[in-house]
Amino acid sequence: MSLFSTILEKLGFGSAHAASAPAAGAAGAALVDVTAQLDSRAAANPEKLNWKTSIVDLMKLLGLDSSLAARKELATELGCPADLMGDSAKMNVWLHKTVLQKLADNGGNVPPELL
Repeated sequence: MSLFSTILEKLGFGSAHAASAPAAGAAGAALVDVTAQLDSRAAANPEKLNWKTSIVDLMKLLGLDSSLAARKELATELGCPADLMGDSAKMNVWLHKTVLQKLADNGGNVPPELL
């Protein structure tokens, strides 16, 4: 299973209660409240994690490996431009924005200011 598929699964995408229509963005498709889920996980976590600005924190909240190797794997999977892959800070910014955008594209409720 791909890393992004794991992220979708952990947030409840594709489960019976999360999506009632087969196509993401289709009229009538139930939204997955990404914000509420991640805020709730952050509140319950002893670490001070800010998923709204950090891909590392977002991955930690979902119980995923957030190492540089795992982030590079996810970045490669999502098509990160090669020129960003050599600079972990730039790659992390790209990866954070891309993951949130893809969550929204799949029917996730993500605040517009984070996209």
